[in-house]
Amino acid sequence: MISHLRSAWRYRNFILSAIKGELKGRFAASKIGTLWFVLHPLAMATIYAVVLSKVLGAKLGGVSGDSAYSIYLMAGIAAWTVFLEITNRCLTVFIEYGNTLKKISFPRIALPIIVLGSVLVTHALLLVAIAVVFVFFQHYPSIHWIALPVGTLVIALLAFGLGILLGVMNVFARDIGQVMSVVFQLWFWLTPIVYTRDILPDSMQTLIRLNPVTPLVEFYQDILLYSRWPDFASLLYPASLGAALVLASLLVFRRASAELVDAL
Repeated sequence: MISHLRSAWRYRNFILSAIKGELKGRFAASKIGTLWFVLHPLAMATIYAVVLSKVLGAKLGGVSGDSAYSIYLMAGIAAWTVFLEITNRCLTVFIEYGNTLKKISFPRIALPIIVLGSVLVTHALLLVAIAVVFVFFQHYPSIHWIALPVGTLVIALLAFGLGILLGVMNVFARDIGQVMSVVFQLWFWLTPIVYTRDILPDSMQTLIRLNPVTPLVEFYQDILLYSRWPDFASLLYPASLGAALVLASLLVFRRASAELVDAL
């Protein structure tokens, strides 16, 4: 692990330049650029507010207002999106940059780090956009928002470890990517994002508690919807699992690194 960190540090300028290049490339073909980060959550919130809150009458206990359910959904989706994007991008990053790995000599661990940096920047922009949307709902950001980076870092740790592990496996067994697309769909519905945990039967409660993304989603919901300090102790489980996954993935990555380019 230390050797990977040293390699990443030596190539820090390359990594930073690559992150900037990826972000510029993402917005280069768009005429309104980063404004999409405001329009997307605004459109999503409007759809949920009309379809779910109005038509289906979705309500949240202890929270008043027609926009409460939309805010609840946006909070959960914001946490899930950063987890899913980091994991999915790391899952395919070695295959996506296979030609680059064959032509240019640089630490291979730099690729998932570039992905991580890019996703975290776009997530920060998304949170800014969500704050703007909340103003339209007359639900103003509170002092509790300063705790959000803690939850984001734990999400990044968990997703980064899982993503690298799956990314290495995907190089040698391409079916991994197809299988995980189904797993992530199931995983989404086993996370209290579109529903609250208390509506589930007792038989499902254990499964929901074992889901490491559950406390991370609830961390965001506590801050963004309820404007209260989240339960920091609840992050111990996903943080411990994330640290274990990072160590395991770096060990697997180190052993498979010599054969990685050949497999591509």
